[in-house]
Formats: sequence, structure tokens, C-alpha cells
Amino acid sequence: MSQVLQTVYASAPLNQVIIHTLELAHPAFDNGAIRLCQGFDDVTATLEDASTVTFTASGFGVSLPSRAVKGRQDLQFQLDNVTGEALRQVKAAQEAGGEIGVTYRVYLASDLSAPAQPPTVMTAVSVDATALSIKVVASFHDLVNKAWPRRFYTPDFAPGLKYYG
Repeated sequence: MSQVLQTVYASAPLNQVIIHTLELAHPAFDNGAIRLCQGFDDVTATLEDASTVTFTASGFGVSLPSRAVKGRQDLQFQLDNVTGEALRQVKAAQEAGGEIGVTYRVYLASDLSAPAQPPTVMTAVSVDATALSIKVVASFHDLVNKAWPRRFYTPDFAPGLKYYG
């Protein structure tokens, strides 16, 4: 987290506004991604890869994952009063299959040249779309419950095992 963002969180100066953004990425979406920002005005900002994109103004609530050592950490958000277009795109992505990537970024209104902290990249594990709202739960990969070593030693991976034992 940048020093400026830490100062904004700690003291809430009047001349600094935090802009929360979400990017939903899937090949079935128009242009490959849906980009939203909290607020009443669209925001044009620069991503971490130096490309400039426009985030569409939206009212959404975000519940960030806790900073803990538990196995699965979820980011939950809900988009209310969605348009038929958003609902159509989400339904198309669900029918097409595959993973929906979710990227959460924080910007300061005074500096839209880069995110104020590194983006949080997750995968949607649950999408509930109705005519009135879309609820999404995104999660990091569950590192605590992963098998280690990741590769299982089988005769296909290690051919010498078929002669052992």
C-alpha cells in the first residue's frame, strides 16, 4: 500500500477521494471485461500495465477479504439495479463456462495514473444473477488446503515407480 493511501485511510483529508473499482473478465463479455467504479461519474484511469480504460459508474457494495491465515478468503460484492445488458453478459459467461476473473483496484481521485495499491486478483466462485441484482463471491486460490508436493508421483510422471515395490 502506498504512503499516500495509508495517509488517506488514517486521516481522511478532504482533498482526497478513494475510488474502488472492479473488473470482471471473461471471453464472453463484450470487449472481454466489465469495468465498474463506485460513484456517480465514469472514471478513466491507467491500469498497472499502462493501458488506459474507462470504469463505468455504478453503485456496488464490496466486502473485502480479511487479512488472516485461514484457508479460503472471499471478496463479496453485489450490484443492485442492474440493467438487462449486464444480466445478459453474466448469463452468457455462465453458459460459456470457464472462470470469471475478478480484479479489485483502489485509486485516489487525485492520481489516476496507477492504482494506489497492487490490485487484488481473484476468481469468481459463485455468481447469482437476478433481474434486480448480481451477487458475486470471488476467492483467492486456497493455498492452505493444497496438496504438497503439487505433483503426485505416479508411473506416468516418474516411470521408474512401476518397478518399485
